[in-house]
Amino acid sequence: MEKKKIAIIGTVGLPARYGGFETLADHLLTHLAEKYDFTVYCSKNKYTKEERIATYKGASLKYLPLDANGVQSIPYDTLSILHALWKNDVLLVLGVAGAWILPFVKFFTNKKIIISIDGIEWKRDKWPLLAKLYLWWAEKLAVKYSHIDISDNESIQDYTALRYETLSRVIEYGADHTLEVKPEANDFIKYPFLKQEYAVKVCRIEPENNIHLVLNAFEKTSRMPLVLVGNWNNSVYGKELKEQYANATNLCLLDPIYNQREIDLIRGNASLNIHGHSAGGTNPSLVEAMYLGLPIIAFKVSYNRTTTENKAIYFSTSEELIDILNTISEDTLGNLRNEMKAIALRRYTWSTISQQYEFLIKEALSAANKSSVFAETKSLSTSFLEEFQLSHLQHNNLFHENR
Repeated sequence: MEKKKIAIIGTVGLPARYGGFETLADHLLTHLAEKYDFTVYCSKNKYTKEERIATYKGASLKYLPLDANGVQSIPYDTLSILHALWKNDVLLVLGVAGAWILPFVKFFTNKKIIISIDGIEWKRDKWPLLAKLYLWWAEKLAVKYSHIDISDNESIQDYTALRYETLSRVIEYGADHTLEVKPEANDFIKYPFLKQEYAVKVCRIEPENNIHLVLNAFEKTSRMPLVLVGNWNNSVYGKELKEQYANATNLCLLDPIYNQREIDLIRGNASLNIHGHSAGGTNPSLVEAMYLGLPIIAFKVSYNRTTTENKAIYFSTSEELIDILNTISEDTLGNLRNEMKAIALRRYTWSTISQQYEFLIKEALSAANKSSVFAETKSLSTSFLEEFQLSHLQHNNLFHENR
């Protein structure tokens, strides 16, 4: 039997070395390439001529001369979608940048569309007003004109149910690609902080990740130093913070690290993980830290509570974080390690995540209509239900009303 053809659209490219969507695509190929014929669209701008390979893990790679992020993500995703229409059965679109074209795809082709809406992107502070308006509109089109839409967190699923009255499918991220790395002699020379207890935070340097709040807290406490890895030079916000805290003795500010062993070395040997994200859904760096068995202190928002099953410790101000750091006991840290690791082993493995995507691919290929958040009985008349003594079925609570 000929394999069904699946296009993965919206990533920077493969091999993965950038972010969550790229890592997702990589592991989908690892687990599903024997069952499906994959094509992955890549940004030509991010790979040198020597790095642009034609195939990877059995998938065909197609390169476009555009960036996958920022304003160029709109034509990048659009052109990827148009090209994918020629040979693929299912379009797996990661992000809503190219969603404006989905009504035409759905009405004029028989292709199936699965889209990950990637958090509530239009609410993020980093976007100017015009970008927010476009992302708000694109999200609406993505949900309305896809056959299946994916949320990476139950809080996002609640949001789409309330706003669009559709049943988004929750699929999170895997974390078992992270490794526990034992430091070697050269590691202690390069990263002297490995010799002591330290906290770690790995993220993009953006206001919504509360970098300023976390740095302020650690500057004022001596419990343990903070190692913060991020793209400091990509924004005025990052540059100003790096300059402001350059001489702080309790802080080690590192530029981005793309070597998996090194980032796992730094994270895996930490005593504590600080997660300051206030926007988005399930964050890959959080589930990776959980898989490594790190105690989690997270910013107090619904996404982080959902990801950690309300079992981490949460803060919302610099003062709260200082108080936590100064009072948290070793017993509490030990219990947190066990709780976070257990959750990650149960929920955040790539075999589980890939299986969930495979179920969606099969459903998209077979289902004619998008699932509503309402039960089928909602469409039946009151008189019909009363005739069969089933009128109680009109008064069922929706899933998000019971959370």
